[in-house]
Amino acid sequence: MDNLTHSLVGALIGQAGLKRKTGLAMPALIVGANLPDVDAACFFWLDGVEHLGFRRGITHGPIALVLLPLLLAGGLWWFDRWQTGRGKRPDKRLPIHFGWLYALGLIACLSHPALDWLNVYGIRLLEPFSSTWYYGDVLFIIDIWLWLVMGFATWFSLRREKRGGEWRRPARVALSVAALYIGLNGWITARAEAGLVSSPVGTDVVIASPPPFFSLAREMISGGTGLYMTDRRTLAGVPLDGCDFTQARRDSRDIDAFLFWSRTPFVEPREDGTLWLRDARFSDSRAGDRFSVQIPAGACPQVRTAP
Repeated sequence: MDNLTHSLVGALIGQAGLKRKTGLAMPALIVGANLPDVDAACFFWLDGVEHLGFRRGITHGPIALVLLPLLLAGGLWWFDRWQTGRGKRPDKRLPIHFGWLYALGLIACLSHPALDWLNVYGIRLLEPFSSTWYYGDVLFIIDIWLWLVMGFATWFSLRREKRGGEWRRPARVALSVAALYIGLNGWITARAEAGLVSSPVGTDVVIASPPPFFSLAREMISGGTGLYMTDRRTLAGVPLDGCDFTQARRDSRDIDAFLFWSRTPFVEPREDGTLWLRDARFSDSRAGDRFSVQIPAGACPQVRTAP
């Protein structure tokens, strides 16, 4: 999910009452909820689409989810000591409890892969022990309805707290509503995927992809081996049975990363004679070329290309 959603979940966990366990609890929860996305730093050293094969992997796996909260707790503990030494520690801050800082950071970090699993992009939950991708197909990566519910509840809870009212309940209600909303969408996805039993291009792969804004609807993707169709159109792919990407993967890290990441790969011949690898999950115009990579014509010799 997007980082605003992760941040709101961390904030609501704190407003539900856990922020009273230790000083700097809210930074531990909000930063911790986003910490696995430290792998976004890969954009500084990876080119093209190489990031597709790196992100949502090692920093979202079990080892990182244990170590990252420990580093966060240590950093916050040091910051509190540093402020104390300079005489700038806020008087109203609760005493620091390292154990609780770590526990809150751990809870927040665990919420991150749980949310990332919900969309069609995928996550390698067991990296480095397994590079298997897992998909929930439950929510679009940005869900405006979660923003509205959780954003309002966070504001309302903080407002009540400032005025001396009961501030925990709004956060708890919002977290419950969010959980029910996710559960409802999970049921819609399961029902839609189970209901698609035939397709002109086969049903080896069936995905009920949640669209943006209309979160209770689903765009169905079906097919396999390079031939896919959506609710709106059949994608301009070719059977991958005659393609051999072995050498192409050796020669291009972009191609290797794309095929490692792709769940529904297909080859798109273009008018200029070039061949492009794309993914049916991100085949609309909004995705553009951000999820595609050019391949050599020799990788799919059965496709006739312009001279």
